[in-house]
Amino acid sequence: MQSKIMKTLVSAEHLFLAVLVGIFFVAVGGFDWYWLLVLFLVFDISMIGYLINNQLGALTYNIGHSLIGPGLVASYYVMTSNETALFIALLWLFHILVDRALGFGLKHTKGFHHTHLGKIGKK
Repeated sequence: MQSKIMKTLVSAEHLFLAVLVGIFFVAVGGFDWYWLLVLFLVFDISMIGYLINNQLGALTYNIGHSLIGPGLVASYYVMTSNETALFIALLWLFHILVDRALGFGLKHTKGFHHTHLGKIGKK
């Protein structure tokens, strides 16, 4: 029972943060909200490694879904005030947070369904 409560709490935290990033995207970044939806799946190109094998798939997916990537792009924005960097960083962060809210965590090399948040898919 506690495991279900913990998973729900972790999902709620990520959803809350995704909403905050969305608000920041519009209110502070000045970007149109629909870009969050239109470009949402772009970051899933990182799954391409799964066409080769689970090890490469986990590596490419995790590179594309680690918080380090948007953090580095956001740091670049802070140093340069490049609005494209802010746009990309917030989109990328929004994508990761929504994925995590849905239970899609970083992948283990066993296969796509094995994540750091637990196994996903049908039981």
